[in-house]
Amino acid sequence: MWKLVLTTAAFLIAGHVGAQTVAPEVVRELAPQGKLRAAINFGNPVLAQKDAVSGEPRGISVDLSRELARRLDVPLELVLFEAAGKVADAVKAGAWDVAFVAIDPGRANDILFTAPYVVIEGTYMVSSSSPLRTLDDVDREGVRIAVGKGSAYDLYLTRTIKKAQLVRAPTSPTVIDTFQEQKLEVAAGVRQQLIAFASGRNDLRVMDGRFMVIEQAMGMPKGRDKGLEFLKQFVEEAKASGFVADGLTRSNQRDAAVAPAAR
Repeated sequence: MWKLVLTTAAFLIAGHVGAQTVAPEVVRELAPQGKLRAAINFGNPVLAQKDAVSGEPRGISVDLSRELARRLDVPLELVLFEAAGKVADAVKAGAWDVAFVAIDPGRANDILFTAPYVVIEGTYMVSSSSPLRTLDDVDREGVRIAVGKGSAYDLYLTRTIKKAQLVRAPTSPTVIDTFQEQKLEVAAGVRQQLIAFASGRNDLRVMDGRFMVIEQAMGMPKGRDKGLEFLKQFVEEAKASGFVADGLTRSNQRDAAVAPAAR
């Protein structure tokens, strides 16, 4: 975990999410230290990436953090993590005020979630010569599946896989390394990440279909209910206004889908 402190004045994002006066008690719950500490997860490239030239964080989660800090009129501190599991663990230490991770019932013990703002697919990658042809083929004896430790798809597969063995890589970006180095049968992950790696190769294939829909949401520590209501409204406005769609386009994540409006 490391931190990057930004002032909101340098990052005014024009136009999409409407301005409004924010009640002081809401600001206190969202930024209790007088600044918004936003946990950024580099484990999912749909959400956040490092700029190839500067190394600075970018992506839709960074855009939403900057806009939220602007709305609250507080400085922004980006708290950077390499994996979603580490983000979820850090809530117990009070390391962040808002975070960008997938909704999961296990995480809900400590984290309050908005509705999702982005939905992505979890799927499998195998070697081209693998006898595993469909998603249903994977859960069988003798099959080893590489997963990112503590990721949303790790949590889901831990609950649902009955016969195959899960092999946990330290982070989602290292899943493919683990898959290759240990000569595993399957790599699980975000579809975009797996397709990007397999593109142009004839020795790997990404399976059709998905084993889960990963609902990426904003979260905050439990016990801050007024802040959560504001955050829910913020997310719905960001989706409806096109802010989320524009952020995905700017960060070249056009295959990710903006989540539908909350019911």
